[in-house]
Amino acid sequence: MPSMLRISTLAAALFCASSFAAPTANEAENAEVYHAIKTNLEKHLFELPPRIQGHYGIRQYRMTGDVKYANAALVDLYAVTEAQAFYACNLDKKDFISNEANKAISVLGKGPRAKARKKALKPFPEFIFYTDVLLRYSSRIDEFDLTGPCHEQLIETLKKADLKTGLTDKAMIETWAAQLINYVYWAKQIGVGDYLSDYKKAFIDVYPDSKDSQLDKKQYRNKLYGMTHFIFAASEYYQHNVDAKEFAWILDHFEQNIDRILKDATDDIIAEVGISFLLAGQADNPVVAKTQQHIVNAFDRKEQIIPSPRGNPDLVMGEHRNVLAMMLLDWPEKLHQGPHLATLKATKKYLPKQVKAK
Repeated sequence: MPSMLRISTLAAALFCASSFAAPTANEAENAEVYHAIKTNLEKHLFELPPRIQGHYGIRQYRMTGDVKYANAALVDLYAVTEAQAFYACNLDKKDFISNEANKAISVLGKGPRAKARKKALKPFPEFIFYTDVLLRYSSRIDEFDLTGPCHEQLIETLKKADLKTGLTDKAMIETWAAQLINYVYWAKQIGVGDYLSDYKKAFIDVYPDSKDSQLDKKQYRNKLYGMTHFIFAASEYYQHNVDAKEFAWILDHFEQNIDRILKDATDDIIAEVGISFLLAGQADNPVVAKTQQHIVNAFDRKEQIIPSPRGNPDLVMGEHRNVLAMMLLDWPEKLHQGPHLATLKATKKYLPKQVKAK
């Protein structure tokens, strides 16, 4: 055999061997936990409430592009369309907004965080209706590239509403940091206002890094949760990557404080910190591997799930935590937009009659 041919054959053999190299111990462990959680959730998916089925299906569609998840999103669309029809189509009724705002506040709960949120909302109780009701439902329908019932009336109402005061209030940020940045991006998404720079300034004023040592565990978690959602919301919730430079102030904080984060944060937040680097195209950052290992260690092999901080394995309560874990442990090379339900063969014939393609 000519020497050049022998060298080429050897190079090809080495290339093939490296291409099919066995996964590392960490990769194998990540894959094992990923598949165990996925099997458990999908086995019981039909038992979960519509919004939670949708939450799971939408994220799995964006991770995989697999059309089989589109019908879980369609289930969610029916739920949010019905809700928007009720809320948006009654906006002109006397006292409707104030009454519904009071109802929304009344179901916040009775724990310490709920009490703090109720207190923060006292100066502007209708804020919760405009944001956690109108913005929430309309932005979800918009994500599917659709518009919902009474859309124009909803948009007109939100444009007139004073959202800035609630979004930039110190007490609100201290109790709703992640939710507020969601509202900021949802408002921008559906075209009713751009509050991003105002909220970013207010958030940093409330939570400057120089005062981290003064934050108790609950407040530090609230800060972290808010920071991850700056990135998540900017990605339109895992539909595309974000600019690492734009969010360097967040990524640098995570990198410099990862030891405290792993000690003081919840599993949900720790998974979100790792995903933040993945969305920024920094999969090789050491923070990713550290958060992955933490999540693997949190996995309960008996329950085949990552339980709540108190050990509860309930799937309804834990779907959010566990789908985040799945995303962290098996991040795709490409993210997928949508699902755009009006164009997918699996769903386009089954849309609610009250929605329209954009």
